[in-house]
Amino acid sequence: QVQLVESGGGLVQAGDSLRLSCAASGRTFTAYAMAWFRQAPGKEREFVATIWTSDRLYYADSVKGRFTISRDNAKNTVYLQMNSLKPEETAVYYCAARPAPFSRYRHEYPYWGQGTQVTVSS
Repeated sequence: QVQLVESGGGLVQAGDSLRLSCAASGRTFTAYAMAWFRQAPGKEREFVATIWTSDRLYYADSVKGRFTISRDNAKNTVYLQMNSLKPEETAVYYCAARPAPFSRYRHEYPYWGQGTQVTVSS
């Protein structure tokens, strides 16, 4: 079992940056691929980024070059640095975990956090 707790959401203006954190419980953090998804009102939950190791990353095309996913295995934490945020990226951002390897498909992730709200004003 893995428990995930996200933090770092908030209200920002278009073009601003924000860093989300996701703290994971358990002693086998390195065995899990971690991912971020987001869900805007009235829309399906969509993939944002995933990481297994520092050289095994994958991003949605819409966030490439602006978002950076990273993990600190000593702290059992995964981060999502979001730069140049856009109003259409207003959503609840969710952290997810699955036994490695990584995936961009939400149905392949058995563990989810409660989500953190990110609101980007224009």
